Amino acid sequence: MQTLAQIRRILEEHGLSPRHALGQNFLVDHNLLKRLVDAAHVGEGDVVLEVGPGTGTLTEELLDRGARVVACELDDNLADLLVARLGSNSRFTLVRGDCLAGKRAVNPEILRAMSDGVAFKLVANLPYGAATPLLLALLTSHPACVGMWVTVQDEVADRLVAKPGSDAYGTISAVAAAIAEGRKIAKLPPECFWPRPEVTSAMAQLVRRPTALTDDPVGFAEFCQKLFMQRRKQLGSTLKGFAAWPEGIAPTERAEKLTPQQLIALFESVRRAG
Repeated sequence: MQTLAQIRRILEEHGLSPRHALGQNFLVDHNLLKRLVDAAHVGEGDVVLEVGPGTGTLTEELLDRGARVVACELDDNLADLLVARLGSNSRFTLVRGDCLAGKRAVNPEILRAMSDGVAFKLVANLPYGAATPLLLALLTSHPACVGMWVTVQDEVADRLVAKPGSDAYGTISAVAAAIAEGRKIAKLPPECFWPRPEVTSAMAQLVRRPTALTDDPVGFAEFCQKLFMQRRKQLGSTLKGFAAWPEGIAPTERAEKLTPQQLIALFESVRRAG
């Protein structure tokens, strides 16, 4: 596993340095890297998606455990570095470009590389800007993704597991609860990374439920986004003209107070009402 000194040397040999604009903060704490991979139970034959592989520290650990890794790297220079270091490994596939196609869809090149329908895990030190839209896209549209083990900003990890009534509770909280079981694994102080970010990070996991609590995850996510854009507004004002309120939910309620199960019941009632 690459040490900080080795990461610096690898970058220097290629005339590179971390790019703040792309959120390049390399996780250099070996114990935490191993903890992330251990939490994901990565083993022989697993298919793993890694987004933002950087110099390949986590990638090498995943390969060492026998996984087939599809890595997506936005930075062309780092992509060249990864090909030079790992391109000869038959279990390593590199996708160049953004992990997202637009704001809500996964890059189709990733899906082609994964082999459509094959179960896979997301294990990644995610670039901060891509975290929430990528997790939402995988949760709602890609049931082959059986789980996600990621480092993200601490506030994003809080939102993933937030409860109704809390300031962190919102669309990603409700959607994650409807589709997966989540938990925070650990909090990561800035000194775990190089360069040190200005925010605290966290490791989080989302393990997909055998059966989601809604049969229309995409529609449910869009519905939640509409409600949480006006989270403190009464539902009757947001859903003007709607009358078929589910039992236990009044038009004077606010979205931020409803449980994921209540939001699903409301979504289904609105959907039936046309």
